[in-house]
Amino acid sequence: MSRIDDYRRVARPGTVDFILKLAEQVKGRRFLHVTGGRLGGGAAETLRATVPILNELGIDARWEITGGDSAYYATARTLQAALEGAERVLSEEGLARWVDMNGLNAKKLDLDADLTLVHDSQPASLVSARSGGRWVWRCHFDCSSAQAGTWTFFRTFAGQYDAAVFSLPGFEGRLGIPMYVVPPSIDPFSERNRDLTPREMTEILGALRIARDKPLLVQVGPFARANDPLGVVNAYRLVKKHHDVRLVLAGTADGEPERLELLSQLLEVAHEDPDVVVLELPAEAHRQVNALQRAATIVLQKSVRTGFDLGPAEAMWKGKPVIGGYAGGLAQQIIANVTGYTVYSVEGAAFRIRHLLNNPELIPRMGAAGREHVRRSFLITRELVDDLALVIHLTR
Repeated sequence: MSRIDDYRRVARPGTVDFILKLAEQVKGRRFLHVTGGRLGGGAAETLRATVPILNELGIDARWEITGGDSAYYATARTLQAALEGAERVLSEEGLARWVDMNGLNAKKLDLDADLTLVHDSQPASLVSARSGGRWVWRCHFDCSSAQAGTWTFFRTFAGQYDAAVFSLPGFEGRLGIPMYVVPPSIDPFSERNRDLTPREMTEILGALRIARDKPLLVQVGPFARANDPLGVVNAYRLVKKHHDVRLVLAGTADGEPERLELLSQLLEVAHEDPDVVVLELPAEAHRQVNALQRAATIVLQKSVRTGFDLGPAEAMWKGKPVIGGYAGGLAQQIIANVTGYTVYSVEGAAFRIRHLLNNPELIPRMGAAGREHVRRSFLITRELVDDLALVIHLTR
């Protein structure tokens, strides 16, 4: 477990001292996070680091999770997808079950705090059971295109919060409460981002059967059409005409029919081309993702629709140039012509890949610029500053 002083080695000078000064103003305050689970990346990965640090700083920080039966989880997943804009059907019975189950969660959980931060949609209706303190809804996804009927239903709960926090301007839905923007961050000491020894790299890549005898193009992310893995394959094919490269596509399918169909298509491509490697990894495969990003020559994130996926920040922290789509938070992370490139098409992605391979001196230069960009804007220390400022502002 990393202590706050460990971050002096990676954060910008003065950042940790500033965090200590902010923490002095809220020592003893009770700060509660509530999520739908403890596994995976994103908010859960950040909380695994920040909650212990906040306690070390003298803040009474806790983390609770909601749970339920299979029908509850199914409704929560469908609700999340509809809030993200996907066409989904939600039954009144299912939504009532979701509300009732969170009512039971509220009775089981200790929700007494000065500031309660409820993350995303699964635990959102807990706010109906609030008894004191300030409550904030922390939305990590883009809900600006939510299905109208679903948003009307969900807003009856979101509107009960004292404030809402979004990852990017434009990600918010229509609400009559104060709204704030706090971009997400990465923990440089997590399994997904910590330094790996040469021996660890060799062992992990060997287990994945990834050879390093030619430049590696790597894309990590769910096998979803929003991430356009087939477009990445087509860009690779255009590059392959001029450069002997290998493509690695790593991600999860989560058992969803549409993603499984896409994965099947990708596996068929890999069967026909030995230089295309498709890896279906569990959500907890953090060390494997870490090794793949470190082994990459160029990291791709050619999403056509996304929230604030931190894959580019992770790769840039490891000194890699990133070529990504112009969607969601990707354009916030990738500084065009400095840390990588944003592209709009298969041909654009292929052109930028070829440009980097033809000018190899740009690769470490962009990688170094990317690491500094992440140090300034996307490390967990910056999110700690934002969280502490929020506690100070809302509990004064």
